[in-house]
Amino acid sequence: MPVRCLITAGPTREFFDPVRFVSNPSSGKMGYALAAAAATLGCEVELVSGPVALPAPPGVRLYRVITGAEMLECVGTLFDTCDVLVKAAAVCDFRPCAYSAQKVKKEAVPCSVEFEPVPDILKMMAARRRPDQVLVGFAAETVNVEAYARRKLQEKRLDWIVANRVGREGGADLPNAFEADTNTVLLLSAQGLREEYGPAPKPDVARWLLQTMKIPG
Repeated sequence: MPVRCLITAGPTREFFDPVRFVSNPSSGKMGYALAAAAATLGCEVELVSGPVALPAPPGVRLYRVITGAEMLECVGTLFDTCDVLVKAAAVCDFRPCAYSAQKVKKEAVPCSVEFEPVPDILKMMAARRRPDQVLVGFAAETVNVEAYARRKLQEKRLDWIVANRVGREGGADLPNAFEADTNTVLLLSAQGLREEYGPAPKPDVARWLLQTMKIPG
């Protein structure tokens, strides 16, 4: 039986009204590269993707979602039958508390907006995992990348975490890992492994990650 990989990719959007939302710059390129690489290695791949401008990788079953709640519902439905969950999506951490079913006129938009947390998909899946399932998380940080990644690895009871630095420093025009075609990653395991790779094209990073994590084993 082929290894069943469930991979998430891209951003999510959280709406104020039908035409306005908060999101992030995730392009989905890293998650899509992982899905393509896993399919090439013979895995059965299901890809849950937020809104991105990328075609479905060959041999991958694609599920398109928009909000964090939609991603949670889709992942929750597919999780129990997967062998490996790779949570590469950049889910918005917060959403507006109030939603207007109609477009809010510009002059009526409030100067401040109250937010509430979006459910933590990876943490919820970790709480219901089988002992034989492998969970892989991602940590995109602007500072203290390794420290924050190690904390996330432990708190969410993951097997692996892939950490990378995002954003721009001091206003400099530096590549942003969210949008770039390349990536530099730090891979940490619950067993103490620490490996670095890159900068390299994201398809190369994807193949290296799967090989290092021994997926498929």
